[in-house]
Amino acid sequence: MTITGRGQPAAPWNLIEHTVATDLRGGYHVTAADLNKDGRTDLLAVATGPKVDLVWFENPTWERRVMASGFPGMINADAFDVDGDGYPEVVLQSGFSTTPAKGDGRMILLAKGPDVNAPWTAREFDRMPSVHRVRWMDAHGDGRKVVVNAPLAGVNGAPPDYRDKVGIYAYDPKNDYQRETITDVDEGVLHGVQVADWDGKGRDALLSASFAGIHLHRLINGKWERARLTSGNADPWPKNGSSDVVVLRTKVGRQLAAIEPWHGNQVVVYRGKGMTWDQRTVIDDTLNDGHTLVQGDLDGDGVDEIVAGYRGGGGGVNIYKLDASDRWIKFAVVTPDQKSMAAAGCALAHLNNDKRLDLACIGTSTANLKWYENQPAR
Repeated sequence: MTITGRGQPAAPWNLIEHTVATDLRGGYHVTAADLNKDGRTDLLAVATGPKVDLVWFENPTWERRVMASGFPGMINADAFDVDGDGYPEVVLQSGFSTTPAKGDGRMILLAKGPDVNAPWTAREFDRMPSVHRVRWMDAHGDGRKVVVNAPLAGVNGAPPDYRDKVGIYAYDPKNDYQRETITDVDEGVLHGVQVADWDGKGRDALLSASFAGIHLHRLINGKWERARLTSGNADPWPKNGSSDVVVLRTKVGRQLAAIEPWHGNQVVVYRGKGMTWDQRTVIDDTLNDGHTLVQGDLDGDGVDEIVAGYRGGGGGVNIYKLDASDRWIKFAVVTPDQKSMAAAGCALAHLNNDKRLDLACIGTSTANLKWYENQPAR
């Protein structure tokens, strides 16, 4: 059950809006990371528009820096310090197309040169038609991460049905980023992934959301194993399955949240245990082109909130909080009538060095990047 509108409690936070950029055509993805080793979390903005640079913004002045140029169709990026020098390496995906056969997907490794503020050096290490999501993942549980590449769909998949198998791939820096298959039997559109310590043993697992549902992928004894947690939305193809997924911490145990179906209108919460997650509750069905889902404890009570962003109808961002009566309360950060944030990607991070998680979002039609400073409720 979700409470919204009249009679709902006041939000336990006060989010103060700050504009970082207003010219990011096709704004798509934001990564939060300390890019210049100064102890502050910066923001890396990926935009899909033509002739758009890959740029990062230095915290706290938010001065713009160009990291790379000349990569059309940029779609996703993630950062991790591979060599231990305190500066992260960034993996960028470019050449994206919603029709995989027309894509020129590239996996690019970016590393800083002598001047972190100058453009970084770039090395292409793989190419496949429809790259879409990239994450660093500690699959071995030893602090040494691998790159995960999750394409949107198979090479023979085409809109609107995308009927083809789609794979997920890993690249280990120790093996010079050679491609390894995690799975090649997913189906349809594979839209969202999340890295999480599923077993609680310091080893990352990967959750994926696709037309085939939500799956868990783990590297066990040197072999990738795949298990379906839930089939997701039960409507006929291509409205089946899930679009995005996150793992939630609550006081009654782990739960899953999802946007369904692909680019869908529903925010869904799943309960279960082991490999069975079939207790499905729709907590909101009003999203318009739902596109980003993140989770984190915004008010410090030990329970994760859900943040869902959507791009359609002017766009918006909602936060959902689980109350003591097991109800999800919806708080609108940005509403469609404001038309100020058509959120394609959001990230939670400590941006002002206090103890409260802040929110950053990037907009597609709004072409902007903003962060929302999380202050105590007034």
